[in-house]
Amino acid sequence: MSNGGAVWQPDGWDARTRIGVLTPHADLGPESELQAMAPSGVRIHAARVPFGAMASGGAMSRTIPLAPVEAFVRPPHIDEALALLAAAPLGAIGIGFTSAGYVVGAAGERKLIERLHERGSGVPIISTCASAVEGLRELKAERIALFDPPWFDAELNRLGAEYFGSQGFEVRYHAPCGLPSRQQSINPAELYRWIRDHTPAEADAIFVGGNGFRAVGVIAALEEDLGRPVLTANQALLWTTLRAAGSHAKPAGYGALFAL
Repeated sequence: MSNGGAVWQPDGWDARTRIGVLTPHADLGPESELQAMAPSGVRIHAARVPFGAMASGGAMSRTIPLAPVEAFVRPPHIDEALALLAAAPLGAIGIGFTSAGYVVGAAGERKLIERLHERGSGVPIISTCASAVEGLRELKAERIALFDPPWFDAELNRLGAEYFGSQGFEVRYHAPCGLPSRQQSINPAELYRWIRDHTPAEADAIFVGGNGFRAVGVIAALEEDLGRPVLTANQALLWTTLRAAGSHAKPAGYGALFAL
């Protein structure tokens, strides 16, 4: 039956790969950055998990305490959100929450993935920190500089350095960025300058933690100026979830990681 020459407009149903992400309930960062990087034919679908350190409108204290981070990955809320999201036809699901890996450590992160996998109907479950480790290893990095959001306090940043140290990396520099401690106030130009000016010469790769930290837009400029790979939380998470979903799609303009 003829359609009379009508032209159908895009409706989103033609996606080749669909990826899920678990994100703090008031945080738009993970899905925003993942969708911005996603190549044509890749769609991002989020499920929200209660996070006690965030209020309505995404408001947070100047630094986030550790207790709500630990609570985020405990049953039942994240398990229930994962089960609901995994019921959709998705290729993989990422956990958009860097600080969980920092707080529970690499062993705790693996246990979290194992627990969630049981609720996920066989859908691959991917964590941010483990993704960064995998990417850094494939890039042959040994000495790294770790930059975290300004709302990560010194203790949370220290736990991040311990996490990467436990995975065999020499952390030559680690600190929260000295920028305004508010998600909506992060400016790419200011972030670029901070990382450029504080990266030690001996670091052969950079990791920018925090899935709610506006960072993917500066990757290409930093790699060009510093001459070494730059990984961010959402970039590493997308790289690994695409692989887990069996997709060969690769974003352009978001770093050496996607050239692997």
